[in-house]
Amino acid sequence: MRKHFAFVSMPAYGHVNPSLALVEELVRRGHRVSYATGSDMVPAVRAAGAEPVPVPMEQPSAPAGDGALTPEAMAPMMEKFLEDTRETLPKLAEHFADEHVDAVCADSATPAGRVFAKKLGVPNISLVPTHAGNEEFSMRAEFLKRAPEDFDQNHPVLRDFTERMSELAVQQGVELDSESMMAEPAGALNLVFIPREFQFHADSFDERFAFLGPLLGGRAEREQWQPRRSDRPLLFVSLGTIFHGHLEFYRTCIEAFADTGWQVAMSIGNRVGPEELGEIPENFEVRARFPQTAVLRHADVFLSHAGMNSTMESLSYGVPLITAPRMVEQEMNAERVRELNLGGQLVEGELTDAARLRERIEEVAADGEITKAVGEMAETISGYGGARAGVDAIEAYLGAD
Repeated sequence: MRKHFAFVSMPAYGHVNPSLALVEELVRRGHRVSYATGSDMVPAVRAAGAEPVPVPMEQPSAPAGDGALTPEAMAPMMEKFLEDTRETLPKLAEHFADEHVDAVCADSATPAGRVFAKKLGVPNISLVPTHAGNEEFSMRAEFLKRAPEDFDQNHPVLRDFTERMSELAVQQGVELDSESMMAEPAGALNLVFIPREFQFHADSFDERFAFLGPLLGGRAEREQWQPRRSDRPLLFVSLGTIFHGHLEFYRTCIEAFADTGWQVAMSIGNRVGPEELGEIPENFEVRARFPQTAVLRHADVFLSHAGMNSTMESLSYGVPLITAPRMVEQEMNAERVRELNLGGQLVEGELTDAARLRERIEEVAADGEITKAVGEMAETISGYGGARAGVDAIEAYLGAD
C-alpha cells in the first residue's frame, strides 16, 4: 500500500546525505516522500526522488571564538537552532495541512521533526547518522563527560535554551518537554547509519535499533572525479563543512606535500580562498568542495575531521583515516578509529608542523595492520542491508502490505 512519508532534517551534509538512499528506495517501491530541509539541500533531495519542502533552516555553524564549547560560545548556535525550529514548525503545519502523512522520518538531531510527528499523531521514525543513544549510552552524557571541568551545566544560557525549547512544543499544542524532545532513543524504530561494529556499547542496543551501515545511495554513482595521475598515491584532505576555516593548516599541507610523490586533493571550504594559499603546487588540486565519494574511490589516505558521514564513507571504500577532530562527536569517532586500528589521529601541534604531518600520513599509508583492518571493515560494511534493510524495517513497523 502506497504511503506518504515526511522527512525532516537540518540542512547538514552529514545528516541529509545518508538519508537520501532511504528516500530512493522508498520511491522505488512506490511510496511518496516529501522532504523538509533547508534550501541548500533541495537539489540533492530532488535528485533522490523526493518532493522538496524548503523550510527556514540553515547549515549549523561553528562555535563562536576559538571553537571551545563553552556555554557562552555555544549561545549563538543555540539561538540559531531555536530560531530555525520556531520558524520551521509553522511552515511544516502549513505545507502538510491538506496532506495525509503516514509517518515522519526525522533526523535525530532535528527536534522539529519529532514535534511535528507528535502534532500529527503519527509514528516518528528516527534517522540516526551518528552513534545511537539508549538507556545505557547517550551522546549528550558523553559530551558532558568530556567537557572541561569548569563547564557549567546549570549556566543561565543552557537553562534558557531548555525552557524555550519546551515552550516551542507547547506553542504547537504538543506535550513534549525539552528532555523528551532531545531524548535517546527518539522513536520506537531507530534507523542507524553506521555498522554495529562501530557503535559504542553495541551489545546494549535492542530490536528498536536497525543498524544499516553507511548509506551512499545513488549519489555515489552520480558523483564523478578522476585524479590527474594514476601512478601516484592520493591523499584526500577535508575538514568538513563547519570547521574548515584553517588557513595555516592548509598552508602546512602544501608545505608538507609540495613536489613530493603524493598527489593531494584538498577541500578548503568557503571561508578560505585559493589565492590566500600562495602558489599551488602541480601535485595539488584545491577546491572549495569535492564530490567526496568519487575522490574516496581513488584515495590512499583520508585526512579528515572525523565527521561521521566522512568516516563512514572512507571506511566503505577501504581508505585508512588520519583524523583531526574539532568537536566532541568527532573526537569520539576518532577514538573509535584508533580502537579498531582503522587509522591514526593528529594532535594539535601536528596540524601546523609540516615535517611531522607528512611523517604521520606516510606512517598510516605504510601500516599493513591498518590496511588489513580497514579492508575487513569495508567487507563487513558491504554485508549490511543498507537502504533496502531500512525500508524493510519501516514497512514492517508500519504494517505495510
